[in-house]
Amino acid sequence: MLASLEGLDHLVVMVSNLDRAADQWRALGFTLSPRGTHSAHLGTGNYTIMFGVDYLELLGVLNDTALNVPSRAFLDRRGEGIERAAFTTSNAAAGVSALQTRGIDAKGPIEFSRPVDLSDGRRAEAAFSVFHWPIEQRPADLRIFACQHHTRDTVWLPELQAHPNGATGIVCVEIVTPTPAEAATQLAGLIDGLAQPCDAGVRVATGQGRGDFLFLTHDTFLARRPSAQRDALPAEGVAALVLRVTDLVTAARSAGAAAVVDTTSVTVPADRASGAMIVFEAS
Repeated sequence: MLASLEGLDHLVVMVSNLDRAADQWRALGFTLSPRGTHSAHLGTGNYTIMFGVDYLELLGVLNDTALNVPSRAFLDRRGEGIERAAFTTSNAAAGVSALQTRGIDAKGPIEFSRPVDLSDGRRAEAAFSVFHWPIEQRPADLRIFACQHHTRDTVWLPELQAHPNGATGIVCVEIVTPTPAEAATQLAGLIDGLAQPCDAGVRVATGQGRGDFLFLTHDTFLARRPSAQRDALPAEGVAALVLRVTDLVTAARSAGAAAVVDTTSVTVPADRASGAMIVFEAS
């Protein structure tokens, strides 16, 4: 991994209606942060689903701006789903410099913030610096960026990390593409990682205790996740999100009647989770 990167930080779930999506994820047993509104130049709002070291972000466009053009294009092209993956960076400026030295035209850092309502009634601020890899460099149609957290204590709040479904973190992001080896190699090259062939496809690890990326053909994915519908899969992109839970019984109870339950996992269909299948696996 690039020296300033620490692993997968969070995934951005692009949604067409922010509050409707929040209701959908709450119904699956997730605890959501209060709704946040980003700085005006971003034109977006969000809810977060916090785990131990990583999280999910439900992101919606509130006002059209130049910076959210790619997100709007994703919704137009694919509908709701996981649009982006963020890596934790300890120094956004250093990350940009390192990539530019390697000939990669990284953009940033971009500074932004959002207000946070604390449980004791106080209002604080969550502040970030991010940088982006070039938009044309998106392996299997997954944009990547890096996020430096300046105020972790206002983001990883203890009351937001306890979920009724028992979810504790991201295990793996499963991505379908006609060319798994090529896409995995591209991602690995962008983050200075390693693409490793495995029984299912090609895996790119992002750090100890952080989620991996697994690149699969559509046929291999459907063999792995038989409850998925082929015509619901993107031509390229994230098809499933694997999350760690404390136990499967609790996860199954929270997931509801639409979930597919077996001895090793609980699977929530993509149409119940903003366009990406969720697979709960016990830690």
